[in-house]
Amino acid sequence: MSNESGIFSILHLSDIHATQGNLLYGQIDGLARLHQVGDYVVAAGMTPEVVVVTGDLAQRGHTEVYPEVNLALHDLGERVQAPVLTVLGNHDSPTDARSLTDHETSHYRSVMIGSLRFVLLDSSSGSLGEEQLSWLTAELTTSWGVGTIIAMHHSPVPSPLPTLSRTGLRDAPAFARAIAGSDVRIILAGHYHHPMSATFAGIPVSVGPSLAYHQIMNAGPDTVGGHDLAMFSIVQLADGQISTAPVSLHPDPPLFTSPAPQYSFASRP
Repeated sequence: MSNESGIFSILHLSDIHATQGNLLYGQIDGLARLHQVGDYVVAAGMTPEVVVVTGDLAQRGHTEVYPEVNLALHDLGERVQAPVLTVLGNHDSPTDARSLTDHETSHYRSVMIGSLRFVLLDSSSGSLGEEQLSWLTAELTTSWGVGTIIAMHHSPVPSPLPTLSRTGLRDAPAFARAIAGSDVRIILAGHYHHPMSATFAGIPVSVGPSLAYHQIMNAGPDTVGGHDLAMFSIVQLADGQISTAPVSLHPDPPLFTSPAPQYSFASRP
């Protein structure tokens, strides 16, 4: 499944931190921002084939918000006309997240969309664990279509920020062994609240920014802080190429506007 240009587009969201009652830090409404993403994508003319949300759907302790999160994600999928796939983060409650439509069977699972396989992993504990890794190894024994995309909350690659460098996936070496020699094309993650591109075991990693807030990158070696900056990513696959682009949900007023340039790539490598 891809659009007429042969490009498969993924709307990558992460770290929504939806709350029940009080707004996050007194001003962030994660549910409203899910609706705003739909407005943005439709207005921009983006046509994703799938929406992937890499965890921290709800703020820790706000377990009653999952039905509203589920409704907002369903509405987003309807708006952009694409299925919505979610994984859990360390703020999520595995028990209460069972109310999510796509988690009724298991928090880790495979979903086939066209010629791509999406392997959705549960790192809500900070690691994957032996049982899930064994399942993953067996799942990847057989290739699928044009490849596999893994989605998980914790990045297997450390953040460059000193305060976050030890908060990635705890069993990353075992994860590397599980995906070795497989058809995995890219790993989508979140957790850091800042976008990041990397490679892990020879595979591209795209860490999506947060829909809630963005890390203050110069907060210092012993401090974390956040800007009220909501972002998401667009990930595209085409002809053996992969690209990722972070997008600000609330951009500043434009410096200028002009007609779009009229050109095209002569060929794709």
